[in-house]
Amino acid sequence: MIDIRLSDNLELMAEMQDNTVDLIYCDILYGTGRKFKDYQDLKPKREVIEEHYIPRIKEMHRILKDTGSIYLQMDTKINHWIRCILDDVFGYDKFRNEIVWTYETAGRRSLKRFKPAHDVILFYGKQKNKLINCLHLEEIKNKYTGYYKDERGWYQMTGLGDYSKESICKLKLKGLIHTNAKSKNYLKVYLFEDNGILYKEKQFTDVFKNIDTFGGVRKDLKLENTGYNTQKPKALIERIIKASSNEGDLVADFYAGSFTTAEVCKDLNRNFIGCDISEKAVAIGLERTKY
Repeated sequence: MIDIRLSDNLELMAEMQDNTVDLIYCDILYGTGRKFKDYQDLKPKREVIEEHYIPRIKEMHRILKDTGSIYLQMDTKINHWIRCILDDVFGYDKFRNEIVWTYETAGRRSLKRFKPAHDVILFYGKQKNKLINCLHLEEIKNKYTGYYKDERGWYQMTGLGDYSKESICKLKLKGLIHTNAKSKNYLKVYLFEDNGILYKEKQFTDVFKNIDTFGGVRKDLKLENTGYNTQKPKALIERIIKASSNEGDLVADFYAGSFTTAEVCKDLNRNFIGCDISEKAVAIGLERTKY
């Protein structure tokens, strides 16, 4: 189900029932005060930001499931104010990460400050949220140096940390303990091998790198670009949706813009509901998600 609306987001959220959304991702208004080609941004004043966002974030909290997650993307102009609102509405203890998406930029040089090259994504849970998929495979460049092999395949050794004796015994029964010549135990972490190349599983950090913006030479990004101001790449949204939702879950975006979130939900078999007040944005969204 892909539900795209031409609507003010407060009006859409008012129609929605409590505790029904699994994941909210919004690339919100950044408070630059600028008139973009496709929309007017909010003024960078705290009273304006709070007047706009407090009722909307309260509604997001209401419709989000107890197991749900919320990601709000912005830059450094208003992230400190938005974080205070999220702390007040969701609770300080529901803060999970301040994610930094860093990218190359062709902006002008400045003698007053370092060149900005990142967005901030504030990630909160409601009650009992857990990351579903935050792992990726990283190629091991030094081939097989420092790794071991048994009948299951290649593995590396890591310390056991605070594993209890009972847990270590269970791991031994599963063949997941390596005991060296000095009788010291290590945990076996198995690697993945494909066409003679080894990969190890790693968790994504709160710094999102290697996700390009538009304007470069990559052909796939040029094909993806709709021409809508401040459009975000699908790879960025994919990482978030895979990390905090399952197939069939409901994902919402109330500042949908070019509706990248809707297209990614279609690709990943998620349900989607979202809106924008721009007829152009909605037309783009309907085109990107048509079957």
